Amino acid sequence: MKRFPAFDPPEYVQWKADPELVDAFEATIHQDAERESIIEGLTRADHERFYSGLVRNRLHDITLKRWVKTGVITKAWLGTGEEAVTIGSVHALEPRDVVAPMIRNAGACHEKGMPLADLFRGYLATEDSPTRGRDLHVGDLRHGIITPISHVAAVVPVTVGAALGFKLRHEARVAMTWVGDGSTKVGDFHEGANMAAVMKVPVVLVIQNNGVALGTRLEQNHAGRFELYAPMYGMAGGTFDGNHILDAYAASLLAVRRAREGRGPSLLVAETFRMGGHATHDEREARETFPAHLFAYWGKRDPIGLYEAWLIRRGIYSADELADLEARVQAEIDAAEADALKSRHTHPADPERVAEGVYAEAG
Repeated sequence: MKRFPAFDPPEYVQWKADPELVDAFEATIHQDAERESIIEGLTRADHERFYSGLVRNRLHDITLKRWVKTGVITKAWLGTGEEAVTIGSVHALEPRDVVAPMIRNAGACHEKGMPLADLFRGYLATEDSPTRGRDLHVGDLRHGIITPISHVAAVVPVTVGAALGFKLRHEARVAMTWVGDGSTKVGDFHEGANMAAVMKVPVVLVIQNNGVALGTRLEQNHAGRFELYAPMYGMAGGTFDGNHILDAYAASLLAVRRAREGRGPSLLVAETFRMGGHATHDEREARETFPAHLFAYWGKRDPIGLYEAWLIRRGIYSADELADLEARVQAEIDAAEADALKSRHTHPADPERVAEGVYAEAG
């Protein structure tokens, strides 16, 4: 896809596919028979959905970063480099399923049908944004999206509660949420995971292990192995390559099927890396936290670039066809951005209504 020197990580600007890494991308598909069967059964239309979702997620973040650099907003929480975790997992769900994303899982929102303009309006705090200007953590239950909680681990028991409701109503529906590696240190995560296992609810929990929580490296706060969490709780589990859209999808689909069939929850671990800071304001800190060779290592493993190279190698799409898909998504982004920016003038947040909907009133 097109690269943006002013907004992309430097490792992505002149990105070219390493043939050995494309070989490794192919090899990953064949490491697990169940996942391989799913991947080899994908249609060209499936690959179009996955590729468009990845590009949509990246361009959403590029737009936000441009807004920060041009003074439209002050900061943004981006998922650059981690898009395959979100897009692969969310596409394993059905329309009636629900997700509870973190703020940097914005891809889950637009792939579940939430308008891109609403995601942008959330950052602009307009009256017609999903939170009516109160919070930039946005969701929409009409699209099956539970609004994120800034204390991200706190959403785990909420998601488990939604899944328990599905079970009690005998609905063949699944709930999914993502947490970062740092969030696994919070009691809410463990309480929610334990309840999910004990109650055997239809939920999929994804630990998005990008190796850092704020400015704290993983080895500074974690001594164990995340893949041991699932058996510890007594639930199904597994790991997947968080920069491999197809591995993410196949692993998630198996977990979703298990949940939908009434066989209980799963805890998946995605190994990935965020090519930036906790937010746009501390990208320099991120570069100081990790050595340059780590950014170089993960930079070569851009989840979009490797997928593009694999699609072309397999003959599923040509480079020109992928460029056409990207252009279509770019047009969506441009229209959504224009729509959202217009709302700053037509629907500014009303400070007189700031307390509305905050507290429930006794009937």
